[in-house]
Amino acid sequence: MLYNVVEIQEILPHRYPFLLVDRITDLKKGEYIEGFKNISISEPVFQGHFPDHPIYPGVMIIEGMAQAGGVLAFKSMTNASREEIANKVVYFMSIDKAKFRSPVTPGDQLVYKINVLKNRGAVWQLDAKAYVDDKVVAQAELKAMIVDK
Repeated sequence: MLYNVVEIQEILPHRYPFLLVDRITDLKKGEYIEGFKNISISEPVFQGHFPDHPIYPGVMIIEGMAQAGGVLAFKSMTNASREEIANKVVYFMSIDKAKFRSPVTPGDQLVYKINVLKNRGAVWQLDAKAYVDDKVVAQAELKAMIVDK
């Protein structure tokens, strides 16, 4: 384990119920990150999606992958101080080639694997995949930019 949820909250501004990364397990600055979210029936989203057939929404999977990508972008800022990072936020620019391959349900562990396709200054282009039991359940190309708050 590299970062637990408390340490992730020092990096990302997201909080319950919208912090969608529980742990970061691997990271190589400027190259890739791996982390996960445990999917529980106690997630607020399952009250309406769907009451008798709980399916974790695809948009939440995309957001979780983006949050993991945000951790990667922030941790790849080699010369930035903690204070400088605290005054920045990551904004989504685009989501391309999104595909949802299999439903995610309570009890699953959603593993995010994000690889850098390009990085030019504050702009990051990422290849993002989400897995359950080593099977790809979702994938997308994400583009984001680090900006001042």
